[in-house]
Amino acid sequence: MTDDLADFRLTLTHALPEAGSGPVRIGWLLKEERGAVVYEAPSRLRSAKTDRRHGKSASRCPAILNLESRHVEVRCPFDLHLGFARDKEGRPGLRNLAGAASPVRASKLSDLVHMVNEAEWRYPDRPTVQISLPWIFVSDEPVYLSQVPPFMYYRSEPWPGTLFGGRFPIDVWPRPLMWAFEWHDTEKALRLSRGEPLFYCQFETVPPDRPFQLVEAAHTPELEAYLEHISGAVNYVNQTFSLFRIARERRPASLVRPRDR
Repeated sequence: MTDDLADFRLTLTHALPEAGSGPVRIGWLLKEERGAVVYEAPSRLRSAKTDRRHGKSASRCPAILNLESRHVEVRCPFDLHLGFARDKEGRPGLRNLAGAASPVRASKLSDLVHMVNEAEWRYPDRPTVQISLPWIFVSDEPVYLSQVPPFMYYRSEPWPGTLFGGRFPIDVWPRPLMWAFEWHDTEKALRLSRGEPLFYCQFETVPPDRPFQLVEAAHTPELEAYLEHISGAVNYVNQTFSLFRIARERRPASLVRPRDR
């Protein structure tokens, strides 16, 4: 067994706090308030205007309803029309196909969208693109977040690749989310539209059938200090899962306080 795998298994078997009663409170917040009006609040996943008249309708299926109840939808905050290209030296890059009509200024586009270093791609023929996002989810009880594609949303123009997400515990590792995309067909453009689902968050609670309550969380000094404590670890450690045990020991007892509006 490798050391990384051993650390990962130790994390999974590490004693967790006892689960409380009632719904688990999951807080969401934005990394910063600058430009916050652009970013919609995450919302519970709901089937759009489905027909529930028939008793055997899929709209009434408890398995479907239970699946939806575990997911939160995050919508795209801006319009993007991107193409893949290589320069004269063969280096990969992005083209803003919207040109002057783009609602996102060119100076800001480079801050939002990044072409991952080619040496870090999972496949040599599938460029990886990342979009920096400000959403953070956090809980004071054991909760795992899985970032998954918006599988219930139909696009007339499918993405030319696949989203790949991840799964991590938001009670010990709250961090700003990233939208990561593997570009399978680089001859086709990637188009993202403001207001369309960008991804879903699936939440796993303890026990698994325990419901959760989604609230907007306040930027408390304790939360800000803890976020700073764990930020940037990926730049120094290859396997951040090995740090979960230490992070759990050092986190304050409470990080989630609903924001007053």
